This record gives sequence, C-alpha cells and structure tokens, in this order.
Amino acid sequence: MSATNCTLPTLGSELLDLNYQEIAEQWFIDFAEALEYHKVDSVVDLFISGDVFWRDTLALTWDFRTFRGIPAIRKFLADQLHLFTISSVTLRTNFVTLERPFSDVAWIQGFFDFETTIGLASGIFRLVPLSDGTWKAHAVYTNLEDLKGHPEQNGPLRDHRPNHGKWASKRAREIEFLDEEPKVLIVGGGQGGLAVAARLKMHGLNALVVEKNERIGDNWRKRYAALCLNGPVWFQHMPYIPFPITWPVYIPAIKFGDWLESYAHSLELNVWTSATVTNIATGSKKRWRVLVNRQDGREREFEVDHVVCALGVGGSVPRMPEFSGMEDFRGQILHSSKHTQAMDYVGKKIVVIGACNSAHDICADFAEHGIDVTMYQRNPTYIMSMEKGNKKMLAPLFWEGGPPTEIADRIYASFPNPLMSMVQQRIVQEIAEVDKELLDGLRARGFKLLENSSGFLQLAWNRAGGYYLNVGASDLIVDGSIKLKSDSFLSHFTHHGLVFEDGSSLDADVVIFATGFSDARSAYRALLGEELGSKVTRMGGLDEEGEHNGLWREVGLPGLWCMTGPLVMARTYSKHVALQIKAQEEGLFGIRYR
Repeated sequence: MSATNCTLPTLGSELLDLNYQEIAEQWFIDFAEALEYHKVDSVVDLFISGDVFWRDTLALTWDFRTFRGIPAIRKFLADQLHLFTISSVTLRTNFVTLERPFSDVAWIQGFFDFETTIGLASGIFRLVPLSDGTWKAHAVYTNLEDLKGHPEQNGPLRDHRPNHGKWASKRAREIEFLDEEPKVLIVGGGQGGLAVAARLKMHGLNALVVEKNERIGDNWRKRYAALCLNGPVWFQHMPYIPFPITWPVYIPAIKFGDWLESYAHSLELNVWTSATVTNIATGSKKRWRVLVNRQDGREREFEVDHVVCALGVGGSVPRMPEFSGMEDFRGQILHSSKHTQAMDYVGKKIVVIGACNSAHDICADFAEHGIDVTMYQRNPTYIMSMEKGNKKMLAPLFWEGGPPTEIADRIYASFPNPLMSMVQQRIVQEIAEVDKELLDGLRARGFKLLENSSGFLQLAWNRAGGYYLNVGASDLIVDGSIKLKSDSFLSHFTHHGLVFEDGSSLDADVVIFATGFSDARSAYRALLGEELGSKVTRMGGLDEEGEHNGLWREVGLPGLWCMTGPLVMARTYSKHVALQIKAQEEGLFGIRYR
C-alpha cells in the first residue's frame, strides 16, 4: 500500500482538557502486559483499525522491517514474540508528549524500554484519538540498543589504567597491527567507514580502515570548491563527538573533511591512508582474504570474518551517458567528480548536463565568476529553498533548541518511510507556498519542476538524487545568470558543441556531466571479481515495505557488509552494523525474519 493512497489519521473533534500522560500510561499498562505474555491479539487490539505501522530495527527481527496493516503486524508478532523472552517493559514517563504536527493531526508520543533474551531495547509509540474519545496506536517502533553483557566500552567502562610515556609507541604498533590482526576490515574512510569503526571500537572489536586518499577527509576536500553540506549542523553530527557549538549551520566541505581527519585521530581509529584494497576473496582460515596495497609499495594480506564496504551512497564509478560524436568534440568532457573550481575555465563556454545538487552548485560557481554557463536539464527536479525548507522539514528535531541528538535520532527512525512520506507530503505543500515566488520564476524560465513529491528526503532515499536545495543557484537561473536548456533531448555532439533532437544547438568548450554514479554493486564487483560479485544483492532504493534495500546488512555474502548513507544515517545505522557484527562474534546473532 503506497503513501499516495493513504492519509494521516485526522482529528474528529477538538482536544479539550486532555490528560495525555494518563492516557499514555493506561494504554501502556495493557501494551506491556500483552508483550510480556505474548498475547498477540491483545497487542493488535491496541491499534486503530486503519493504516497502521510497526517498524523494527534488529530488536525482534534481526533485520530492518516495517509491517503495515493489522494482518502484517499480527503475523509478525505471532511469528516472533515467542522467540524473544520480553521482559521489563517500562514506560519513560518523562518522555510522553502531545504532538500537533498539523492543525488537524495530533498524537501522543511515548518512549519505552524493554529487554529480550539477548538484548536491551527501546521503543516509541504514537497514539491517535478515535471519534469515541479513546486513543489507540497508529505506529510502534522497536530498536535494539545493546547486547546483554556486552556494553560499549566508554564512559565509566573506559580504560582506567595510566600510560606514562608509552602512548605514542603503543599507537604506532596498533595502527600497523604488529601485535594482532584486525577483526574487521573497512573499505573506505569517509563518514560511514569512520562511524562504524568508532562503533566497533566501543564494542572491543579492532578494525582497520583502508582509505585510498592521502588524507582522511580528502573525499570532501577534493570535490568542487563550492560544496557545502546541505543539511543543518544539528542533522550532521558524527557518533560520540558532536560538532562545536560555534560551527556554522551549513558546513563547508573542506571544513568537514578536516573534521573527519581530527575525528579519526581523536578516537584513535586505525586508518591506513594512501592504501587500496585490490582484492577480496574467500579465505582459508576465516571468511575473507583481503589484499591491501600501500603507496610505498608495501603489500599485506589479512584474513577476517567481516569486511565492511563504506563506499558511498552510490557506486564509485562516475555515470557518463554516451552520445554519438563525443569522440569528435574538440573541447573537454569531464564528470562533475573531476571538477574543482570555476576559475580554471575563465573565458570558456560551459555546459553542465544535469539539474540536481551538484549541477546547481557547479553552475552557480561559474556564474558567480562571470563565466558563460548553461544548465541542460533532462528531467524534472524538486526545488526547495534551503533556509525555509530545511527548518520546516527538520525542526524541531534537528534544530537549535531541539532534543539531544540520540533522542532526535530515535524519533526520526521511528517514522517508517511510508509514514514519513505522508507527513512530508503535507510539509512539502507548506514549503511550496513559502517558495512560490521562486518556483514561479523558475517555471517562467522553462525549468521543469518535480511537483507533488514527498520532498527531498524521499528522493534521496529512493533515487539518491532528483532534487536541489536552493542556496542561490535557483535565483541565478531566474535572473538569467545561469542559462537554461530544457526544451529538447540531447541528440549528439559535434566538433564544437551539442545538438538537440529539435535541431537546436549549443556551442561549448567544456561539457560537465553532473549525472551521478553507477550502481553501488559495480564497486563491489571490482573488489570481489565477477563470480563473487554477482552474488551481491541490490543496494539503495526502497523495498515494498519502505526499507532500504541492502543497506546496513550483509549484502548476499556472509560477513560482507554495506555501510553507507548521509551523516544522519551513518550516525544511526553504524550502531546497528556494529551490533550485528558483535552479535555474530559472540554467537548471539539469531535468524533474520523473512
């Protein structure tokens, strides 16, 4: 059932003299008893009869699952509750709130904790009012927090032994793995690789991060100079070490790259830079044999049970559409990943193919330096103003004065994507109203707008693109500083430019393809070879439940993991990857519920 044919439960009457704390506590007494005694029918009776949700992340399924509708929830509970000895189901009474996201929508939100046979878990419920004045559940979220007997080794559990004058030599030996082999090898030292390395370290699992660049953070520093993180600072923290409170709301890419480098150093993560994983094959003693080459010519082979690939949201291979005549073009053709700064092209005519974030940033860089630039738009793009839109979409969770990050993360994860889509559709309409002048100006220029969408978050999850968060480039299109071509499909290249299907043409000295990256599996095949690589499952996009295909799990081969996503997801799901690996290492991992 898609979000487009459903609606949020709306209020039938005003909320008068509401004691929401008492309502939540009374509902929760019945819920806790039903869970602990595995009373499936009693749990189901506590839900409304319409479109309802239960999302579980590892706690009761060892997987990432969303169950939608009473029949699906009933079957899930009947299959799984008897496998977990649920106990100590406790309401966090100081975390019960009445939420009013829209004038006609309200829910009571509550946090709870519980234990299972092997884990400590948390949950969130949302109750909505019925016409008779009673309140029942519309959505429940359950999440594995820790493994019993295996807490993270931080805070009071950190090492208390003094180390006089031995730290530097000890770190040098740790980084080179002179005394012990790594338990986990992580391919890629971006935010995902570092986040999962930090999580694994807190669970006592020694990991090696292999990064091809000369320095940690170069994957951000070496991109085009105009790049900024497009989410506000409160949305972007790494695990364990938040950004300083003096930082700008939108972080420049080179600044963030420096932060990642200091993050790895501060948490003493074992990283090899200027190093490349050249081959991953089945091992003789453990699951995987991994060959690592270093820039100075040294080569080392490791055998590990777990390889975590942190290779980015898409593939590592730039996607470059092919057109006839490209070989005859006398100018320069490059992918956006190879573009650095506009000043390298003073006096030239530039055509940028694409109309999403990278294309807009690059075009704005050229226009602001007085360089002739044309954006060629092939497909409609969702446009939202950064300043106005982000606050509407992310506040109050990820905004100044919002809840602590770990609480915000749980609330955010508790919205299954189909439910999030329903909420976002409402918010997108509000954003379109405040952006009306900008959007009308774009339409007048011939810019093709993606309308009736669920906003950029759903586009990011489904397509890893299709949107631009305006920080100025849209205004440059409206005023003509960035020229636009959007009225015909590209036919072919000539010696001096591009020709379109309607016979029109553009002269160009440089053509930049801002067309994204290949399927993520291409990078895995390059490391594994065709035979093993062919077994890697799909990664990215949403499945029929609204969960992310293949992310933060093993991807078709035991011990081969995918760690990816923007910062909010790297922070949240790095913990889930680490918990799964730790559970396997300790013999606690169960069976993924299918």
